Amino acid sequence: MSTGEKPKSDVPHGTAGKRSFNSRLRHSNQAYLRARQSDSDHPPISRRIAFVLLEHFSMMAFTGAVDAIVTANLLSRNPLYRFQAVSLEGGSVLSDLGISIAADGELKTLDATDLDMLIVCGGYRSDLDPPRAVLDRLRAIARKGTTMGALWNGSCVLAQAGLLDGYACTVHPESRAGLEESCPQVKLQPTPFVIDRDRISSAGANSALGMMLAVIRHQHGDDVVRGIEEILACDRGAEDIPDRPMPVVEASTALPDALRAILKLMESNIEEPLSIEELAHYAQVSRRQIDRLFHRFMKSSPSRYYLELRITRARRLLLQTNAPITSIAIACGFTGAPHFSRCYRDFFGMSPSKARSTQRL
Repeated sequence: MSTGEKPKSDVPHGTAGKRSFNSRLRHSNQAYLRARQSDSDHPPISRRIAFVLLEHFSMMAFTGAVDAIVTANLLSRNPLYRFQAVSLEGGSVLSDLGISIAADGELKTLDATDLDMLIVCGGYRSDLDPPRAVLDRLRAIARKGTTMGALWNGSCVLAQAGLLDGYACTVHPESRAGLEESCPQVKLQPTPFVIDRDRISSAGANSALGMMLAVIRHQHGDDVVRGIEEILACDRGAEDIPDRPMPVVEASTALPDALRAILKLMESNIEEPLSIEELAHYAQVSRRQIDRLFHRFMKSSPSRYYLELRITRARRLLLQTNAPITSIAIACGFTGAPHFSRCYRDFFGMSPSKARSTQRL
């Protein structure tokens, strides 16, 4: 084991709050990277989304879509999305699970002035023959340039309003035949979700989350989506989310065995970090090979990744326990509280004590 003294490359340089994560670990620290934005930065556009809940709508599809946008907001200093649920007749709406959701208003009184997206949420037993007033209202909102979307069989309602003519879309298999017969102008696709210009649709409960992640990726980039996936997909295997970083990086079977062995050694030796020479010895590879593996697969140097791993571990202990800051510093391989505080401030733009007091999640 090393003596606990860190190589000079572990000590942050430059002004506070200017250092960012190079490796995959940035997806474990999204909220803090966003929090480093200065007050002079222009905040991101907060997009407004309205969910129209049909009676007996799919609760799982609705919550999957909402979960994606709520989690996206957690990863940003300023909310990326605002959302509301509206009904056709006001009051609460009964879901397919027999659970009622209180609507924020009615479709006919919905203020569409700054509405960016409207999503019709259907379900297995939803009535797909809404009153003409509903179809007229949907057309009026679409004319304002609003992106129109659908969950489960909500596409049938949009199609009846003529809002999917010439567009590709998808729908739950149970409603496919009826939609093909009644609206031949619609280009039905046998896929989980479809995004065609300003029309989006998903065929079921599981694909609602995927659809919203695709929308968020287009609007805010891969880093935000990977951060969402890490939070929401912590209990899924690598085969379920290919090419996406997992919370325990060393578990990824996509990485070479030698690199996985080194990552496991790093994970197991946080309090007393191993030197690069020791890592090379235990993994039975050369130091040059370690450098090549980290630059190719981790987009970082070995020492930089090790530091990012330790500072990430320290952040979690800081916010999830009441342990003294000095104890956390030692437990994560820092020489003491001052060294830890400098590193923490350089990565996250605030001191450990301030981060704990504000509990930014």
